[in-house]
Amino acid sequence: MILEKIDPDLLKLAEEAKPVLSDIYKEIDAICMTNSNRILSAFIENSVSYSDFTDINGYGNYDEGRDKLEKIFATVLGCEDALVRPQIMSGTNALYLTLSALLKHGDTMISITGAPYDSLQEMIGLCGDSQLSLKANGVRYEQIELVNDDFDDEKIIARLKQQDVRLVEIQRSRGYSHRQSLMIAKIERIIRKIREVNQEVIIMVDNCYGELVETKEPGHVGADVVVGSLMKNLGGGIAPTGGYVAGNRDLVEMVAERLTAPGIGKQLGANFNLNNAFFKGIFMAPNAVKNALKTAIFTAYMLEKLGYDNISPRYNEPRTDIIQTVELKTKENLVNFTQGIQQTSPIDSFVHVLPAPMPGYPFDEVMAAGSFTQGSTIELSADAPVIEPYTLYLQGGLTFEYGKLSILLALTNMKRKL
Repeated sequence: MILEKIDPDLLKLAEEAKPVLSDIYKEIDAICMTNSNRILSAFIENSVSYSDFTDINGYGNYDEGRDKLEKIFATVLGCEDALVRPQIMSGTNALYLTLSALLKHGDTMISITGAPYDSLQEMIGLCGDSQLSLKANGVRYEQIELVNDDFDDEKIIARLKQQDVRLVEIQRSRGYSHRQSLMIAKIERIIRKIREVNQEVIIMVDNCYGELVETKEPGHVGADVVVGSLMKNLGGGIAPTGGYVAGNRDLVEMVAERLTAPGIGKQLGANFNLNNAFFKGIFMAPNAVKNALKTAIFTAYMLEKLGYDNISPRYNEPRTDIIQTVELKTKENLVNFTQGIQQTSPIDSFVHVLPAPMPGYPFDEVMAAGSFTQGSTIELSADAPVIEPYTLYLQGGLTFEYGKLSILLALTNMKRKL
């Protein structure tokens, strides 16, 4: 039994955490209620029925369930329309699909949150030699760094006044950087300022890891396009694949034509009998996100009390995504903690994780991911590049109880191997 393996001092510390974290958990519960209300209302408004789960194969003509699902996603994300498809296999796929649809030879895109995720850099053409990268196909790329974990308003506005930028990209979550993730209030402020000087530029938000963490989404505050994966928050731990692109109707149609073909757009696409899982996933998503957040807050509290100072966010700081980071100081701590997460995973608990190369990443990675869906990061997972300062990135947790057990065993594993 897992509880019997956990260090007694850690169990005591976990008990002491309960009254300290109680009010923070109540705030998370309130956000979950607000988002649950929005989603349940969208189900009712769109008259979802059991027949909407029908398997539509082949071309995928006349799939009323798919159409209703996309209306629900659009409502939840504060957008006019959405494309929600099993053919989109990941967040990276959704981002590439969107950027390649909206950007043509000679266009300029600017990332106003500095360098994107490691896995997106080859897609853009910042590294590697792919002939299908954006830069290889004539798209110009620029970036403006954040300043003190916030937008550099002055530089952004000065650049956009030139009226020659096609698309602005905002990465809400931190990725493998040491910056803070960006609260919706900050995104709303910069969008408002951009619109004061440039009405034409497309504002796209990479929403991965951030959905349903706050009561508003980027679409509610003026983003033109919002992109993400169903193997993260909005899949609720139920969707086995898929991604979404939501936003202004004409832009979503352009992305749909990139996915299918010009003239076809959103009209076709087999659902692979996944409508039920997609509906159920977004229905359960607020609760899954709530549990992931509670797991992250508990992790931050425990590590702070154990003397680890470089933790972000701290347990009592506001959050806008499900990612928790901590500098574990040594390679041994990093590997031991990650092994503890793997040992308490429901799937592949017997696997002994070790640092290894991973496609799309420049350094060896250590990763614990014993999930029901391969690559699902709404399920509890932990990963890190094996380089100083040995920063662990932890996310997910379908239930707080399972998450708590995993974190306690991981901490026990690290403590006993020091």
